[in-house]
Amino acid sequence: MFGINAAGWVLIFAVLIDFLVRVTAIIVVPRNRRPATAVAWLMAIFFLPYIGVLTFLLIGSYKLPKKRRDKQQAINQFILETTEGIDLVTKNHAWPPWLESVVELNRNLGAMPLVGGNNASLIGDYSRSIAAMAADVGKARRYVHVEFYIMSYDTASEAFFEALGAAVKRGVTVRVLLDHIASIRSPHHRRTTKKLTELGVQWSFMLPVQPLRGKYQRPDLRNHRKLLIIDGKIGYMGSQNMIDRSYNKRGNIRRGLQWQDLMTRLDGPIVAGLNAIFITDWYSETNELLMRETDPITPDVVEEAPDSLDCQVVPSGPGFEGENNLRLFLALLYYAQNRIIVTSPYFVPDEAMLYAITTATQRGVEVELFVSEIGDQGLVYHAQRSYYEALLRAGVRIYMYQAPYILHAKHFTIDDDVAVIGSSNMDMRSFSLNMEVSLMVRGRSFVSEMREIEDGYRQVSRELTLDDWLTQPLRSTILDNLARLTSALQ
Repeated sequence: MFGINAAGWVLIFAVLIDFLVRVTAIIVVPRNRRPATAVAWLMAIFFLPYIGVLTFLLIGSYKLPKKRRDKQQAINQFILETTEGIDLVTKNHAWPPWLESVVELNRNLGAMPLVGGNNASLIGDYSRSIAAMAADVGKARRYVHVEFYIMSYDTASEAFFEALGAAVKRGVTVRVLLDHIASIRSPHHRRTTKKLTELGVQWSFMLPVQPLRGKYQRPDLRNHRKLLIIDGKIGYMGSQNMIDRSYNKRGNIRRGLQWQDLMTRLDGPIVAGLNAIFITDWYSETNELLMRETDPITPDVVEEAPDSLDCQVVPSGPGFEGENNLRLFLALLYYAQNRIIVTSPYFVPDEAMLYAITTATQRGVEVELFVSEIGDQGLVYHAQRSYYEALLRAGVRIYMYQAPYILHAKHFTIDDDVAVIGSSNMDMRSFSLNMEVSLMVRGRSFVSEMREIEDGYRQVSRELTLDDWLTQPLRSTILDNLARLTSALQ
């Protein structure tokens, strides 16, 4: 018509489509996202439009399907209604003046109340933790609920699996949840699921990516929780997966890597709160609501023993409207008056958390961070390193847990009053993409025990100074900064 041949029309059409994609991206991508995340996605789409758009369509939404979110809301409402007015806690020590508002925050976010009359002990020895869990399963009379991000039948976990099988033979109901993608990526996964079936265990994958079976969500949304509940009386939670310390991976074995974790064993009414998390996840995956195993989430009488603990379970993940764990962490960081000690294997803070930590040092609060000297995940390791200079300049003391151990424990302490332990890392993946569970504990005896664990870390760690850090080669700085950019793609 205007002397434009077919090739010219194709070019015009391609330019028009490219323009429309970019304009649409500017409208759609920033909606309900952090500015840094939106900018990272827009850069990916502008520089690599086709790859960027396809990737965004695949993993751009961090929300679970609406059906799953509705189930989470229904369970939350049930917990709120059945626990109204039962926030019974001990008063053997005066509360920090700010704690009540944090308890209310957690209640509003995750529905769980703060309950007293609990006992807890920490287990930092990897094999002893598995042995303790197996021994308690051996005492089960009603049910055993098991939920692990990674669960593998190997020489390290064999005793635990055998304890599950023995429980089934005694007539105990045993239910197991394990994350789908994390499990199938682990060695021996077929042997593991076959063993669970042979033992007579009821089991299901969490967040399965099985589109041919009608089960699909963003494939990198994961259930990262680690829980064990026995008869509603004894519970375990923390950072440790049910697998050998090397994770049975050739690369880890070649490098001699060993995971260092921390679990807490609980007894008391808070165990019912942990069980409520399992029941929620079981319902989400199987559509079976375990009402008979729904124990009351409150004690009949609150113990006033000197070492009795007040505990509150805080679930988080894409099934909730807000980032529950991040909000809890930020509140505690801003309320701290004297000392903050953070342990996180993957420390990639968002802007809000970075400001909270550096503001704490400027307020005169002593802040320490324990991380691993080496990493098992390249991008996360380098993204984490990109924050070291800012932290060091702000006055944060960084301790690097020495190789060949990966410090995989996830916990922090605030002053002498409050500790948090659970499955959540302090990174954007745990804040937005992973289903996590944290436990806030108010009790000086527990904080004191946690301090002993932290002292043990310090003895085998190397403190990183600003002078040491400034000698890093340029190539490392470039890698760190590039990895930091990718960490925002959520």
